[in-house]
Amino acid sequence: MKVLCSIYRSSKKMGMYLYVPREKGLAEVPAELKTLFGRAEHAMDLVLTEERKLAQEDIGKVLLNLREQGYHVQMPPQEDDYIVHLPDELLTRNDPV
Repeated sequence: MKVLCSIYRSSKKMGMYLYVPREKGLAEVPAELKTLFGRAEHAMDLVLTEERKLAQEDIGKVLLNLREQGYHVQMPPQEDDYIVHLPDELLTRNDPV
């Protein structure tokens, strides 16, 4: 399967992207999703195939969603829960390191 795809970034949520077949554009995207997504800002066009690698998405899932529902939503990456923030008092101590 080969799809010429347009990718849009959300004006409301940083890191959220919407993939749609270029020839159909945003026509098949539900109104509720358009409202949540905000203004769709065109980011780029790509030719998607099963062999193509995407940085943050599984190409098989993207192609399946494009074929079955006419769009694919890429959500922003989740913040890492394992990052521990040190209390301010530890950062301001004058003890030699």
